[in-house]
Amino acid sequence: MARVTRDDVARAAGTSTAVVSYVINNGPRPVAAATRARVLAVVEELGYRPNRVAQAMARRRTDLIGMVVPDARQPFFAELAHTVERAAAERGRLLLIGNSDYANEREAHYIRAFLGMQVDGLILVTQDPSAPGVTGMDAPDGTPVVLLHHRAETEHGIAVVADDEGGAREAVGHLLGHGHATVHCFGGTFALSPSDPVTVRTAGWAAALREAGLSTEGRLTPAPFGRVRAHREALALLARADRPTAVFCSTDDQAIGLLRAADDLGIRVPEDLAVVAFDNIAEAVIAAPPLTSVATAQTEMARAAVDLVLGERADGEPASATGALMFPARMVVRRSCGCTGA
Repeated sequence: MARVTRDDVARAAGTSTAVVSYVINNGPRPVAAATRARVLAVVEELGYRPNRVAQAMARRRTDLIGMVVPDARQPFFAELAHTVERAAAERGRLLLIGNSDYANEREAHYIRAFLGMQVDGLILVTQDPSAPGVTGMDAPDGTPVVLLHHRAETEHGIAVVADDEGGAREAVGHLLGHGHATVHCFGGTFALSPSDPVTVRTAGWAAALREAGLSTEGRLTPAPFGRVRAHREALALLARADRPTAVFCSTDDQAIGLLRAADDLGIRVPEDLAVVAFDNIAEAVIAAPPLTSVATAQTEMARAAVDLVLGERADGEPASATGALMFPARMVVRRSCGCTGA
């Protein structure tokens, strides 16, 4: 079967090929509503599919945004990618997603691949902001690059981040307010970069303890990000004779692993162990018990990241920033901390 062309649509709709182009591309010239409806009806009837590659070459714009995440199997990154996809769709863009699996070389592979596709911009959830090609200044062809969720380590890098430290401090202060003598940190790690969100959250936990006149020594347990491996670490922590009565987890996934470990050991939450975490993923509501967690402004952050890679906001105003564009974090209280919330 011969491919349907723009000329075919124009003949069937009784218009010029230019008018068909204006309808398909929403401009640059206006088309009368009746004519537009007639063209779209013919497009549907004939099954016309515009050649997006040719359009991109003509306009020097692909309407594609590349996004690299560490692991889309993890609920937080899955939710984040979905939120960015919606924000991109609101601006008429398609989102391409690659998983780095926490490996710099795999992240670099996707960056090169997306740049080769001439994407309009890149949004990176990276584990190493200093890696070549990550910051906007390092992109070889000037393609805008925005870090999301992770701070930039260079003065030229653009990042959209949450107030991870402030959110952690609020969470730890909340647990101390319940009368606990101290708060253990589960999920902090010694191996991440200083600008990694988990590192920043761990710093917030430590600052909250210091402000309360408490020591952090012996109260930090590094743990994997996945809930299954975190569960194994949590079993060891909760089996100790000096097990904590209150724990701040740097991510919800780690907290869910901790909650399961507590259940395995017959430790009641929140009666014997109070837990607060960070990210407020959808599953926090159905955790057992429902998990108190720090939420970030994910929708607003996603829209800001898309605005920055496109260079303008939805209202047409310029979008520009240097350094980190920080959004507030807020605690969502449920039962795991000892409150009578949902």
